[in-house]
Amino acid sequence: MRQNALPLAAAFGLCLASSAASAAAERPFRFDDLARLERLTAFGLSPDGKWLAYAVTIPDVEENKSRSAIWIKAAGGGDARRLTSGQFRDTDPAFSPDGRALAFLTNREGSQQIWTLDLAGGEPRKAASFVNDIGAFQWSPDGRWFVFTSDVFPDCADAACTEKRLKEREEGKIRARVAERLLFRHWDSWKDGLRTHIWKVPAAGGPASDLTPGDRDAPAFGGDHDFQVSPDGRTLLYTSNPDTVEALSTNVDVWETPFDGTGRAVDLTAGNKAFDGEPRYSPDGRWIAYRAQERPGFESDRFQLMILDRHGSKPKSLTADFDNWVEEFAWAPDSKTIDFVSHVAARGNIYRVPISGGPIQEVWKGGTATALRFAPDGRRVYFSASSFIEPADLWSLAPDGTAAFQETRLNAALLSEAKRGTVLERWVPSADGRRLQGWLILPPGFDAGRTYPALFVIHGGPQVPLADAWSYRWNLEGFAGYGYVVYAGNPRGSPGFGQAFVDEISQDWGGKVYDDLMRQADDLESLSYVDQKRIGAAGASFGGYMIAWIAGHTTRFATLICHDGDVNLAGGQLATEELWFPKWEFGGWPWESDVYERWNPIRFAGKFQTPTLVITNEKDFRVPFEQGLEFFTALQLKGVPSKLLVFPDEGHWVLKPGNALFWHNVMVDWLAKWLQGAPADPKVLERVYSVTR
Repeated sequence: MRQNALPLAAAFGLCLASSAASAAAERPFRFDDLARLERLTAFGLSPDGKWLAYAVTIPDVEENKSRSAIWIKAAGGGDARRLTSGQFRDTDPAFSPDGRALAFLTNREGSQQIWTLDLAGGEPRKAASFVNDIGAFQWSPDGRWFVFTSDVFPDCADAACTEKRLKEREEGKIRARVAERLLFRHWDSWKDGLRTHIWKVPAAGGPASDLTPGDRDAPAFGGDHDFQVSPDGRTLLYTSNPDTVEALSTNVDVWETPFDGTGRAVDLTAGNKAFDGEPRYSPDGRWIAYRAQERPGFESDRFQLMILDRHGSKPKSLTADFDNWVEEFAWAPDSKTIDFVSHVAARGNIYRVPISGGPIQEVWKGGTATALRFAPDGRRVYFSASSFIEPADLWSLAPDGTAAFQETRLNAALLSEAKRGTVLERWVPSADGRRLQGWLILPPGFDAGRTYPALFVIHGGPQVPLADAWSYRWNLEGFAGYGYVVYAGNPRGSPGFGQAFVDEISQDWGGKVYDDLMRQADDLESLSYVDQKRIGAAGASFGGYMIAWIAGHTTRFATLICHDGDVNLAGGQLATEELWFPKWEFGGWPWESDVYERWNPIRFAGKFQTPTLVITNEKDFRVPFEQGLEFFTALQLKGVPSKLLVFPDEGHWVLKPGNALFWHNVMVDWLAKWLQGAPADPKVLERVYSVTR
């Protein structure tokens, strides 16, 4: 199979240079530009393969919220037409199986519900109304039903019971919470006694039926990748964790249950006590494909692509010899092959594997691909793709990887106004002979005869790659626009370089990975155009942890930025929600493992002396915000120049557009103070809610 190295690689400027339009611009791309970009979210393909419908999010910085609209265009060319006003949050467009209507989620009456639009003309109408927000949804293959997720009280027999109890709760004057089990909150929300269930409701209107009743989250994580109706409409696949203490277990299983609501659900993967999820029927209905891991309790074990013959054979792996993770995947219409995305060497490539067995073939290598869709006739593959220098747009290509075509250009005009920096790739040796990959972004208008301040960025996870993909949070081009040389590495623990490389960070958070990072920092410092006295380091989540570790182990950086990082491991990991993570990463609990204390940054607080900006958010339940408070307090008690930034309405990520612009500008302002890069926007900084001096 032919590999597509060009033209998509050229379009993305992969590790080569900015686009021609960017090169022609005069001013640098900065965070105010980032805040103006329209953002591609979900998309759908019509049953005849002729039309693409997609949602575009429009950030509103002044109102600190986002709206979104649904657009439609002919696949393969033509102008796009907006179908909804953009005054609400209209998302997740899905064509009806007959192609005559488009369903989508919207908050136009307050809560998020399913509405439809007749493509022959007319205004949107509400198609399904539920007692709580609808999360993900799908059409049934015959178009008679909507299948969706929503949170309900598990002991309620019907939706009316949940509605009554939610109303009573809302009218109550006391807001006390009581928990008698773990996983009582998750990510940025309290569970409040609710469970996520899958429901079905007639597309023509009528009462909803609970397809996954009981005191379990089913699907396990609520996304549309975790449930599907069979092609013949008789059964439903979904995921759920059968273990008693879900907070300690990665044992998500694939279940199948009759779609008519009769009979019992069957656990199809009960034999595997690790993760099994994201199941998909083959188009011919014979096979079930899903992702699976082998080691129970290890969320970063290698994800393999499995298939199960519904006629009775045991599951088999299609990627047993593929040493990287299978991420999302899509069946080809003939049910003979599956395309999947995998991050390999920090790029999200597309691969193909035959279900009969055989070699895995690379189909596309560019920036990072997501959301794969096959045309019904199998002649095109559609996906969203982005890179460091290009935000996400829709693309399509032939199944053999040729004839690539950019379907949308959402931000072409805005991007032509601002110059982006050049992206290069760096490789340095580790202490044990590994090759460590990193990205280098040179500022717009770079002159090798000058010297520049630099920012060393450490990714989170820790088992998440820093890939060639656009980010609306840690946007490296945005930092480069303020005059910084930006270096971002993939040290030990990063997927995409073999599973052994991933495994070696567990129980060694301040060990070999720290040495890897310091070698990459040496590489940055060695560049003739980098001012060695003006290098800062920044990181979030695990990257934030590493910033705290660095603070107690080296003074090589002129300043540090820590976003939502653990500084006191025992306390932080006992207060997090997904407790399987610390149990694996630190070899047990604080009272039975010395790993917590060995790699505990706060133990070295006596050596803190580098000026540090600490960012933490009150709705962050992954790394509870008290961790940031501890770090800031220790810095202040030591007399180290430091600043604390807290968002009460954000979680682990800063997502609201006004908050995000303020967050970026606070970081830029801090870097300008200590590294003398370009200044932040003073008008944005004036929007601060409160300052304590």
